[in-house]
Amino acid sequence: MKFKPHPYQAYCIQRTIAEDKLGLFLDMGLGKTIITLTAIADLKYNRFQVNKVLIIAPKKVAEATWNREIDKWDHLSFLRISNVLGTQAKRIKALNQPSDIYIINRENVQWIVDYYRNDWPFDMVVIDEMSSFKSHAAKRFRALAMIRNHIKRIVGLTGTPAPNGLTDLWSQIYLLDQGERLEKKITHFREKYFEPDQRDRNTVFSYRAKAGAEEVIQGKISDICVSMKAEDYITLPDITYNVVPVVLDPKAEKAYKELEKKMLIEVDPETIINVASAAALSNKLLQLCNGAIYGEDREVHEIHNCKLEAFQETIEQLNGSPALVFYNFRHDIPRIKKVLAKIKKADGSPLIVKELNTKEEENSWNNREIDILLTHPASAAYGLNLQDGGNHIVWFGLNWSLELYLQANKRLHRQGQKQKVFVHILAVEGGRDEDVIRALDDKDRAQETLLESLKARIEKAKEE
Repeated sequence: MKFKPHPYQAYCIQRTIAEDKLGLFLDMGLGKTIITLTAIADLKYNRFQVNKVLIIAPKKVAEATWNREIDKWDHLSFLRISNVLGTQAKRIKALNQPSDIYIINRENVQWIVDYYRNDWPFDMVVIDEMSSFKSHAAKRFRALAMIRNHIKRIVGLTGTPAPNGLTDLWSQIYLLDQGERLEKKITHFREKYFEPDQRDRNTVFSYRAKAGAEEVIQGKISDICVSMKAEDYITLPDITYNVVPVVLDPKAEKAYKELEKKMLIEVDPETIINVASAAALSNKLLQLCNGAIYGEDREVHEIHNCKLEAFQETIEQLNGSPALVFYNFRHDIPRIKKVLAKIKKADGSPLIVKELNTKEEENSWNNREIDILLTHPASAAYGLNLQDGGNHIVWFGLNWSLELYLQANKRLHRQGQKQKVFVHILAVEGGRDEDVIRALDDKDRAQETLLESLKARIEKAKEE
């Protein structure tokens, strides 16, 4: 296929060629992959400015997405690519294969840095979904920062650079400019632009930006970052969000409230809830909303079927339209499949239900051979083009990650989608589901909402 770049794509390609460090903060569906590969091909074979390129990507993206993009376009067909995946022996073999581009999953960044040490051979590094390097304490960030001096060119790609707030930007920008714009150390960055928010006597759990800090930060990084929103450059069908209320029956409501109250009041009222403990407790409450919880030995205890009944009704109301279904916990899967087995198509045949595990399921979905495609948002959030398979998304259970939520919805609502996209969110009325929806609606305040809403539930449980 011949590539005819949109004007914004041509601009991004030229910026990538002209600059040795660049953050492409492009919305999902704007073509970050083809932009980057076109620039790499030009830099290597027309300008002779790069020799070996390393692409760091999420695992599923590393396995197939970049390869498929090269196979798709005529002007990239000569590029040689090597997937540095699998066992250590397979990774070493792939590194020793003559190629233009080497692709590794982000979990193996520390390994490849240790493998080469001071003999780093890649003069250009591309970080796909750079927001996965947002933690300054993560081993993958520290490893890459350690050999940053050996990298002549670096490109960071993401559509969500600050999913949890501006503090996420520091480590990502540091990998681009080694602290030139947003301070050399995270502590200096925080001191300059933020003030403590959630904290106890010894620990600060979260920060809030000082007045005017966002504008100042954006101004400092504007010369090395390109930010574009999809709605400004491509025309997509509308997307409609439909919250499906799940009302618990009296028996289920009693069981839910008793178990919720028991878990909440067991929290020591003198203990300040931190992010880790809040997340653990919230997970239990979200499991409760879905109808089952894990016991101490990971055994599954079913509490109610109310959300499953609402899920069944939602699927039936689609009248045969395929649906991409996101679950939150592994114990959701067999319960969802059991319900789906009861539903018949118009011709009386059973629904074709698959879990998204391999390229085979992706192709079958896009070929309209699957009625229900089950997946976890963390497995399908990046790099997958599923817009040909349907236009309905059903969230059986949400989690607190705004980044995963946005990216997962963009699997269908992206360039090439020809129908209006519907996102159906199942939410237990009065349950933890509603707290998550409010947090996601509140964008980057998800962590703060998690803590505050949990404290409110604890106080309510004590009063009752």
